[in-house]
Amino acid sequence: MKWITAKKKKTLFVLLLLLLFIAGLLDIVYEGLLFQSLPKNAQAYLK
Repeated sequence: MKWITAKKKKTLFVLLLLLLFIAGLLDIVYEGLLFQSLPKNAQAYLK
């Protein structure tokens, strides 16, 4: 990964975090696998 400059690494890292955040939100909205693995009281709080 030496060919990736520091600026590109930071941009790539931010995009990856943003993608994971959006995936987490969509999982909660559509009650996906991660949401279903939460305890029932946490699910009730998020609904």
